[in-house]
Amino acid sequence: MLKVRQLKVPVLRNSEEYLKECIAKKLHIQIKDVKNFTISRQSVDARDKKNVLFIYEIIVSLDCEEKILKKFESANILKYEKEEYKDPVKGKEKLNEQIVIVGSGPAGLFAALLLAENGYKPVIIERGEKIEDRVLRVESFWENGDLNLNSNVQFGEGGAGTFSDGKLNTLVNDKFFRGKKILETFVKYGAPKDILYLQKPHVGTDILRQVIVNMRKDIIKMGGEFFYNNCLTDLIIEDNKLKAIEINNYKKIDCSNLILAIGHSARDTFEMLFRKSIEMSSKSFAVGIRIEHLQEKISYSQYGDFAKFLSPASYKLTYTTKSGRGIYSFCMCPGGYVVNASSEEKRLAINGMSNYKRDSLNANSALVVSITPNDFGTRPLDGIEFQRKLEEKAYLIGKGKIPLQLYKDYVNNKISNNFGSFKTEMKGDYHFSNLNEIFPDYINNSLKEAILVFGKKIKGFDNDDTILTGIESRTSSPVRILRDANFESNIKGIYPSGEGAGYAGGIMTAAIDGIKVAEALIKKYSSFE
Repeated sequence: MLKVRQLKVPVLRNSEEYLKECIAKKLHIQIKDVKNFTISRQSVDARDKKNVLFIYEIIVSLDCEEKILKKFESANILKYEKEEYKDPVKGKEKLNEQIVIVGSGPAGLFAALLLAENGYKPVIIERGEKIEDRVLRVESFWENGDLNLNSNVQFGEGGAGTFSDGKLNTLVNDKFFRGKKILETFVKYGAPKDILYLQKPHVGTDILRQVIVNMRKDIIKMGGEFFYNNCLTDLIIEDNKLKAIEINNYKKIDCSNLILAIGHSARDTFEMLFRKSIEMSSKSFAVGIRIEHLQEKISYSQYGDFAKFLSPASYKLTYTTKSGRGIYSFCMCPGGYVVNASSEEKRLAINGMSNYKRDSLNANSALVVSITPNDFGTRPLDGIEFQRKLEEKAYLIGKGKIPLQLYKDYVNNKISNNFGSFKTEMKGDYHFSNLNEIFPDYINNSLKEAILVFGKKIKGFDNDDTILTGIESRTSSPVRILRDANFESNIKGIYPSGEGAGYAGGIMTAAIDGIKVAEALIKKYSSFE
């Protein structure tokens, strides 16, 4: 088979037959000689708004491959090397108890799946509810404000990414094809097949829920166990080794191997780990706002007249302020919703969410300002306290609802009293507020400076009636739980993993990290009998 890159197809001529014609033309062969092909990558080139193109990378099977390679081999025509994830070779050390995983977000679930596939029968402990009950709980919260501290947008089966856009792109150098395994796993359990080749794949929160259910069912069939509404509350450590864990402040479970996939919002768990002398450090993260525009305006700005033939457009923006602050868009949700993502009483946090079709009227994205321990303190838990103070202000000025302000009024330090040409698309309630009261001046000034600049890149980005909401504070963990080359913490038997431990920044990177930790355990131990 051959890999053929940089096949350019006009949007209006996009079809399987025309793609076959393009392959034949590129390889100087007849169309009938193109036996079969699969798409390995598809992206959109919209630099010329009058001629928007799909750019394809194709895997094609031919009878005359060697002849073509000798004639044309280049960076765009080359022999296809099979890209396949390979399970690690099992170790020989006896495993006396099942491996316990705390957290069933992407890191925890994919660690559990790999362990289960290899015969290790993991036990998954989750403080929140299974996804079917969690969805009802979250929808009830959005409707009536009744917050459950253990089952919400941040906590519960699937993790925080369940109520997001479900984006599956990553910039990780993936020479072991863990990312491919993850995408294939998503498809196996119900995700659309196009995530295998789209440049910016996404599942959507609606489809992701069923994928998680199907993954769980298979893990259980392979001997894994799930325990919901069970929160890790203590560690029993002897001679610098983990011996047992405590659940819900009373139940003890023998455990000598624990994967900590707790997520970035498990603040009470971070505090417990700190008390138990688990080594950790503060780390940089980012905070800011959500910004909403009409999706049709964003799509037109990105694609011009071709927007009606393409999926809702996204964007990625970065800027460094005159003072040296980094500002960037984060978790951009085409056709999405701003959602109340709070997890603590009298503190308010938000996120963005899209369904698979991305069919709401608005686009939203986080605009966040990079901050470092120099801004909030170098002690391990100082970043958490910084987040909490901002979330308390957001809750206060929003009267328990999502604080909302139009861009013009944010600039003028004035509370809005009505929407402009469009309204918010939101899960949860809002209250017109002054977002300036949440942040210190260096964050407010950085955001205002950046939005003006972004308005020159995307037409209408800085319109007066652009909708701003706050606060986006859970971009990544403010804590890193330290681990060695074998993925263990300073306490042997504890394996920090995923976004909460400070080693990931989204669904894909968290899942990849979960696989890495599971691999380390597989290489050490034989299967659980």
